[in-house]
Amino acid sequence: MKKWLIGVATLVLVLATFSVTMAQQGGPGNGEGNKKGHAKQLELGVDVLLDEEKDLIDGQNVGLITNPTGVDSELNSIVDTLHNDPDVNLTALYGPEHGVRGDAQAGEYVEYYIDEKTGLPVYSLYGETRKPTPEMLEDVDVLLFDIQDVGTRFYTYIYTMAFAMEAAEENDVEFVVLDRPNPINGLDVAGPVLEDEYSSFVGEYEIPLRHGMTVGELAYLFNEEFDIGADLNVVEMDSWKRYMYYDDTDLEFVLPSPNMPTLDTAVVYPGAALIEGTNVSEGRGTTKPFELIGAPFIDSDELATHLNEQDLPGVTFRAASFTPTFSKHAGDLSHGIEIHVTNQRSYKSIETGLHIVKAIHDLYPEDFQFRTDGFFGNLIGNGWVQEAIENGESVDSIVEQWQDDLDEFKELREEYLIY
Repeated sequence: MKKWLIGVATLVLVLATFSVTMAQQGGPGNGEGNKKGHAKQLELGVDVLLDEEKDLIDGQNVGLITNPTGVDSELNSIVDTLHNDPDVNLTALYGPEHGVRGDAQAGEYVEYYIDEKTGLPVYSLYGETRKPTPEMLEDVDVLLFDIQDVGTRFYTYIYTMAFAMEAAEENDVEFVVLDRPNPINGLDVAGPVLEDEYSSFVGEYEIPLRHGMTVGELAYLFNEEFDIGADLNVVEMDSWKRYMYYDDTDLEFVLPSPNMPTLDTAVVYPGAALIEGTNVSEGRGTTKPFELIGAPFIDSDELATHLNEQDLPGVTFRAASFTPTFSKHAGDLSHGIEIHVTNQRSYKSIETGLHIVKAIHDLYPEDFQFRTDGFFGNLIGNGWVQEAIENGESVDSIVEQWQDDLDEFKELREEYLIY
């Protein structure tokens, strides 16, 4: 009898221990599970604002900088939510590159217009006016920024944020950033730090190509290190962890721009987008932008074989042909590769991108060209990497040369991390 009771007690103890362990890991039986199995659903900055910190905007005239990614965790548009809130006076909308509704292609200027759904004025912060003017802010007490970034220095939304912070400081307007995840995680920091003489709208400040920060963390860094001095508040996320890629969260991915359709695109983007600085197509005008790379003069099998022989971590290359519908080589059959990321945690996007550029440069020297307007330098953030490729230096040697500056940034970055 005693042995039977001891056995039952032991079984109960084992089951209880298992239940507690699974609950701590966010597994079945925790009472708060969700489709990804996390212990607690991630709350975005917009969710926290509306649930806990609405005093930041109640009774205020609010200007909103956003695009289609400005949604809460249930995919409700922040534009509609604030417009319909009787406690908030939403007075103006401001659109970055691609516009508030996300329907403009890269580089396309969006003029001032009235939003059909809300009747609000919409000001473009891309093209002729990248910084809000005093006239644009005359009915604004608080500027909200709610846009999904992709974790790469040359994605322009973070500079739209910075310029708007400058305008807010100059016009005595409060600035509030509603934080969102870095979709390619907040741990990995890589690539060369921008050199000041290569500053442009695809790289305004001295940060590395892959910064490993959220927009809120970048706002704090920009505000202090580059002397913006705005009256800044960041509404933090709840339950985001630095290791997370976007697919580690419970959130649905809303494309941040027309050529950033999926997380897969964002993962390859820091390196694959370097192709934009050359005469090779980066896959714009296809259903796989930045994953498809090619040109009419490339031999697909030769390039794929060469790159696979490099044995790069977390990636394999497939010979592919495609015909872009617009952008470079539009209407022309192009040959090259599709990038297949097999392990996103070991994949090194920037090094992979440089291997691709170098391979095409070396294999097709009569046809390959860097753009003559210096755009490759703007993207990579300096002039010496292009020279190193042209001089036959290895990618390993190139990467080694930027490590000291990268290490310095990593130390600086620690001061501004929230999570």
